[in-house]
Amino acid sequence: MTPKQVALVQDSFAKVALTSEAAAVLFYDRLFDIAPQMKAMFPDDMIEQRRKLMAMLAGVVKGLTNLEQVLPVAGALAKRHVSYGAKAEHYPVVGAALLWTLEKGLGDGWTPEVADAWGTAYGTLSGYMISEAYGRSQAPSKLRRQDLGASDESIPSASDDYSVSEIGLEEVR
Repeated sequence: MTPKQVALVQDSFAKVALTSEAAAVLFYDRLFDIAPQMKAMFPDDMIEQRRKLMAMLAGVVKGLTNLEQVLPVAGALAKRHVSYGAKAEHYPVVGAALLWTLEKGLGDGWTPEVADAWGTAYGTLSGYMISEAYGRSQAPSKLRRQDLGASDESIPSASDDYSVSEIGLEEVR
């Protein structure tokens, strides 16, 4: 990631974080909309889960300026997710739900440049997490935008629909 991309991710996340509860609700609503069977993997009361999501995102976004510090924590999180049923192929769908949430939350602030920065950030982090949890052979060499649920080179939009058979990433315990 370039310093400019890091700044774009951090600045845009700061705006979304102002309404972190609403952003977390949007994220999980979208995740469960595109993967309804996923809901069974989560507690009925999602308040704590939403808090954990936003705290994790805040830590990762803050740490983008020092990936050497963030990556070991991300690797441990990925390994823990395996015990919840997460698979390498789930990461792009979670990425699509995240980018969709950010697009909705940022509105006009979701520019192509911001979208590209977030795609790069998610691709970098998820590629590392996949390699740590499942081995290097499972990790894409580069996560393309279409791997995040978009077609061609477009970023997923709030009106896009996704279909998945199974997904599971977030910490439930």
